[in-house]
Amino acid sequence: MTEIEIGRAKRARTAYGLDDIAVVPSRRTREPEAVSVSWRVDAYTFDAPVLAAPMDSVVSPATAIEIGRLGGVGVLDLDGLWTRYEDPEPLLTEIAELPDERVTPRLQEIYAAPIREELIAARIAEIRAGGVTVAAALSPMRTAAYAQAVVDAGVDIFVIRGTTVSAEHVSREGAAAPLNLKEFIYALDVPVIVGGCATYQAALHLMRTGAAGVLVGFGGGAAHTTSDVLGVRVPMASAIADVAAARRDYLDESGGRYVHVIADGGVGRSGDIPKAVACGADAVMLGSPLARASEAPGRGWHWGIEATHPVLPRGERVHLGTVGTLAEILHGPSRAADGTMNLIGALRRAMATTGYSDLKEFQRVEVVLSR
Repeated sequence: MTEIEIGRAKRARTAYGLDDIAVVPSRRTREPEAVSVSWRVDAYTFDAPVLAAPMDSVVSPATAIEIGRLGGVGVLDLDGLWTRYEDPEPLLTEIAELPDERVTPRLQEIYAAPIREELIAARIAEIRAGGVTVAAALSPMRTAAYAQAVVDAGVDIFVIRGTTVSAEHVSREGAAAPLNLKEFIYALDVPVIVGGCATYQAALHLMRTGAAGVLVGFGGGAAHTTSDVLGVRVPMASAIADVAAARRDYLDESGGRYVHVIADGGVGRSGDIPKAVACGADAVMLGSPLARASEAPGRGWHWGIEATHPVLPRGERVHLGTVGTLAEILHGPSRAADGTMNLIGALRRAMATTGYSDLKEFQRVEVVLSR
């Protein structure tokens, strides 16, 4: 671990983003068709190591079904519009057409509507009727209130996703007791994926709660302004590698329990996916790459729940445009050479070029600093 002095009273650790590293080819190559990119969490196996981020600009019940059919996992945001409004389509159109100066206050107004338990059940039932694995997310502050409704509705994978999630939240005196993740996860009969986190120690504590997977990332998404607002950010390559080290140590500590590491944020182009896996990720959670799909509910715009906070928004609406269908973005064929299409094909080719046959093997690939 390299530290540098940034002033007489402070030293800082050197950290790297995915843009700072590159994967190194080896002496062996393979045919891309001979490479496996399948991924398994608990009892569920997926053909592609991709989760669609629980963001209203990315995942609707319809796109969750389509992403599931394409081999990934569409995670519906149960804090979002689909559980607040019977028909959010007019609001999604309005958000896409808002002038920039009106976006944040209007988002705050729209997302002030209450979450309705009957809509949670209806949306989960809609995805289940599509014949795919049902994954849904709640923020930590709403998990205790709505978790039972989510489980009763038949969710397969429960995601607890926040800007940062810890196993040791400290509340002020008189405030509601924080969510006890260990007790909560132990009581559930479905696998839980929880995060984000960005450090070894935070990840280790989350793994000890019984989580099936940990989301890695803080402030690195395309629609996040967390770094500008809070001054907090951890570059993704270093964050993934640190959390992968926590997974290795927890594997020994627990006597063989494997916790999946999922890179969440900073994965904007196809080349970022093999680099995330090379750093130790088992899968990636994608926002902006899938927001460019013609089926995406954001209509070419992209925003996260952080942008809607009533007191301190930490996100913005960004225009990404549309490049193709979900099928083309995930599996091609690509009509662009900029890494926005055929994401899984690019991962296969990167693994084949370096001679690795599956994702676990590929985590051992050599990387270099490229900047």
